[in-house]
Amino acid sequence: MFPKNTWYVACMPDEVEDKPLGRTICNEQIVFFRAEGGQIAAVEDFCPHRGAPLSLGFVRDGQLVCGYHGLEMGCEGKCSSMPGQRVRGFPSIHAYPVVERHGFIWVWPGDAAQADPDQIPELHWANDPEWAYGGGLYHINCDYRLMIDNLMDLTHETYVHASSIGQPEIEESAPETKVNGDEVLTIRHMENITAPPFWHTALKAALGDNNLAEDVSVDRWQICHFTPPSHILIEVGVAQAGKGGHEAPDEHKASSIVVDFITPETETSIWYFWGMARNFNPQDEALTEKIREGQAQIFSEDLEMLESQQRNLLRYPDRRLLMLNIDGGGVQARRVIDRILKAEAENARPQQAATAS
Repeated sequence: MFPKNTWYVACMPDEVEDKPLGRTICNEQIVFFRAEGGQIAAVEDFCPHRGAPLSLGFVRDGQLVCGYHGLEMGCEGKCSSMPGQRVRGFPSIHAYPVVERHGFIWVWPGDAAQADPDQIPELHWANDPEWAYGGGLYHINCDYRLMIDNLMDLTHETYVHASSIGQPEIEESAPETKVNGDEVLTIRHMENITAPPFWHTALKAALGDNNLAEDVSVDRWQICHFTPPSHILIEVGVAQAGKGGHEAPDEHKASSIVVDFITPETETSIWYFWGMARNFNPQDEALTEKIREGQAQIFSEDLEMLESQQRNLLRYPDRRLLMLNIDGGGVQARRVIDRILKAEAENARPQQAATAS
């Protein structure tokens, strides 16, 4: 139910600084660790000696040491040594393609022969000193596609996030859905409205105007970009009304990119890497932390709703759900995913036949 021949965000670099990290991704139990020279490595979280999770061990001289009996494992999944034993003849365990890039660690859970680091999305804001980024990680018990639905239809903000970014004008403004190959866009513009609390604060921070009226009129936009397997980047912001909206000069607006990397853990659970990249006051670390805290609260509200939704769907698996015009982005994203899954299945059949023969 999820593509495997693709790159997912596995973890943040600081999660593997001091010790191995065990994480299930697309039902694959993987351990991440720092090999020789600090290079990131990922192998099956399974010691070939007695089956203990290697993530319960430690790293010594770039080797992953099993915490049960001390078997040492290299970054390619090959046993290197074990106290008092001969283990170099042990079969290798599975090693996963893994790349550290753009402030994230990416893993390819599928066929390693197909892994191409050039397919990792280019994140211009991650390497530009004119941009600041702050984010976090949530573990959520829901199907990864429910989170995609949630982010491609922001109508829910009016109700789930009423005290921060929600406002009635969101549901009153019809979204436009576009499909460009494997990319799906949902676009919403709201003109001459009052900024909700989160965005009023952001506008004041961007313009440096502490006297900005609470009821100042703004133009607001939400442009959601879905790309496979489950990455969503959302252009969001407000501009002083009549100054050009999304295209307004920087001195009249506060704009950001909401970063959403959704990594399936199992069929009903995900690792959700969230954050916000902005290009106003990028050196203001206190502002970055304030925005991060605000986002954490907003996404915790999504968490409660999504987990409750998942429980309901599991309880009533045969109930048919309604599809409305606001669901267009999520529907099109699922079609892209289904097309990729079908292609993966078709490509796997000849390999399976060759193996069987």
